Amino acid sequence: MTGHGQQPNQQFAIRKGPALSDATRGRILFGGDYNPEQWPEETWLEDVRLMKDAGVNSVTLGVFSWAKLEPAPGQRDFAWLDRLMDLMHDAGIGVVLATPTASPPPWLGRLHPDTLPRDADGRVEHWGGRQHFSHSSATYRRHAAAITEDLAARYGAHPALTMWHINNEYCTSDYGDEAAERFRRWLQDRYGTLDALNTAWGTAFWSQGYDTWSGILPPRHAHYLKNPTQVLDFRRFTSDMLLECYVAERDIVRRHSPHIPVTSNFMPLWIGQDAWRWAEEEDVVSVDLYPDPRDPLGAQQGALVQDMTRSQARGPWMLMEQAAGPVNWRGVNHPKPRGLNRLWSLQAVARGADAVCYFQWRQSRQGAEKFHSGMVSHAGEQGRTFQEVKQLGAELAKIGAEVTGSRLEADVAILHDWHSWWAGAQEGRLSTEVDHPAVLGAWHRALWEAHLTTDFTRPEHDLSGYRLVVVPQLYLLTDPAIENLLTYVREGGTLVCGFLTGVADEDDRVRPGGMDGRLRELFGIRTLHEWWPLDAGETAECDGFRGTLWSEEIEAATDADETIPYKGGELDGLPAVLRRGSAWYVSTLPEPDALKGLLTRAAAEAGARPVVDGLPAGVEAVRRGELLFVLNHGREPVTVPVPGTLHDLLTDTSVTGEVRLDRYGVAVLKP
Repeated sequence: MTGHGQQPNQQFAIRKGPALSDATRGRILFGGDYNPEQWPEETWLEDVRLMKDAGVNSVTLGVFSWAKLEPAPGQRDFAWLDRLMDLMHDAGIGVVLATPTASPPPWLGRLHPDTLPRDADGRVEHWGGRQHFSHSSATYRRHAAAITEDLAARYGAHPALTMWHINNEYCTSDYGDEAAERFRRWLQDRYGTLDALNTAWGTAFWSQGYDTWSGILPPRHAHYLKNPTQVLDFRRFTSDMLLECYVAERDIVRRHSPHIPVTSNFMPLWIGQDAWRWAEEEDVVSVDLYPDPRDPLGAQQGALVQDMTRSQARGPWMLMEQAAGPVNWRGVNHPKPRGLNRLWSLQAVARGADAVCYFQWRQSRQGAEKFHSGMVSHAGEQGRTFQEVKQLGAELAKIGAEVTGSRLEADVAILHDWHSWWAGAQEGRLSTEVDHPAVLGAWHRALWEAHLTTDFTRPEHDLSGYRLVVVPQLYLLTDPAIENLLTYVREGGTLVCGFLTGVADEDDRVRPGGMDGRLRELFGIRTLHEWWPLDAGETAECDGFRGTLWSEEIEAATDADETIPYKGGELDGLPAVLRRGSAWYVSTLPEPDALKGLLTRAAAEAGARPVVDGLPAGVEAVRRGELLFVLNHGREPVTVPVPGTLHDLLTDTSVTGEVRLDRYGVAVLKP
């Protein structure tokens, strides 16, 4: 825990564990979650035959197997898993072995109710689903450590083992009494004294001052708005407690098999974890990714998550879960049209993935997710889903040796910070229409459609390697982060910053003037008079475009170099966009084409260029290492210009000057 007022070191820590390359060994990992305990043993041999036919070289075992492994307290049944580990090894298929701690068996909650989490209203979350554990429960942690210890001791040296997978999609919160006690200790570590806590939380408001640590509770159900800094700290605490659970299990498996990399799968852009901090504790950064096949921006959503995961990994990463067809949690669950699974899988490889995996191998016939697709669907071996999976496996085998371990270079960085997201999502904010992931997505979309490869990074980290840095929105900025932005611009970088940025410090205390004075000077803002949020569907007319979602009453400084004014209404003539030197401030969310145009101009002036010029709409081009991936996200064939003569690894043909792509087509081109 860092002390109050401090942030983790500006530079990323160096991981000390084994890397993803230790598991891939020059091939793309291909496979998925395998849940053989749902099937009779005669099906296992059939599964192995189909896996080999599809080119599967990796399966994840044991994710939800705690009740099978420990059917009663202290009992162990490893015989079935012994047979499976040996079966996979004999077939040449590696195993990503999971600790089963995401879904405790019913007996644990029944015998130890203290392991069950409580929500903010005090209701117990019982067994019968999954993730029904309290991250703060000493009893849960003790039982989780025991099953992890026995798993690691038994299989740490097994030749099939290629990676450890800890828990699954950490996402629980707990407002119960044991969590409250842990929260108080966490606060004491952070603040040291009650005076420091009362100052940070602004408890002079509404007579909330604390005279004893024991009086502090998690932000449980309240009559009216909760203290926003208390809520912010509880989010920080929750992320840290879940991370403690991960690290405890990770350290156990590392002790038994220090040569085997360890991961735990993130959910995409999940609000509950500070994934920057988590990534530094993982050997392999992995993510689950489920864009809606009906979403016209599904490919861009995928690219955003892929770019963020690659940035957290600082290199190759693992696509731990995706769907081969429909999922089961949307109001209407659409299948993937022919070719879309292949396209999105190869998009992940283009953007840095060295593993392409699914939930799950064989579609379940029972349980809550029986309508969630599998690599082998209910239609079986002859079904379209499996036939497309088989094609993809063959193509990944063709390019694996050429692509694994290679990296992407980006001239553009997008800044993102979980603490800012948490603070900006408070109950008493100015507009519930402002959704951080949606704003982030809008800015990433503009860069994606401009064919500019982007990294993500934290606002405190070294930005000197980027020609252009964009800040879609960072409501909360620490002093080190602000100084980092100033240094970046002072040293010649180009910065484009979105609305409602730099408003609050790390305690969610509004800075004097409504925006940090250093930033106002940087952007050429004399005074920020008022924020003017827009209603849903409302727009603000500007000179040359329309703004959405937000507007601000800003008075430009006399030394501002350029302004684009609002036109009409209360803000008529005031700047919607202003620039001072190479620092831009955008006080609204321009409509998509306008934001794309603005960022394209800023990128060009900064010297950031697309990988390929003249790409048709809906075509994506990404250079990974020496390979050029060209992907057609449209339903019609296109002809795409490419530089010189290149060899398409997928078709084993040469192309000169252009390549033709069918609907959802992909080319992987090598000089």
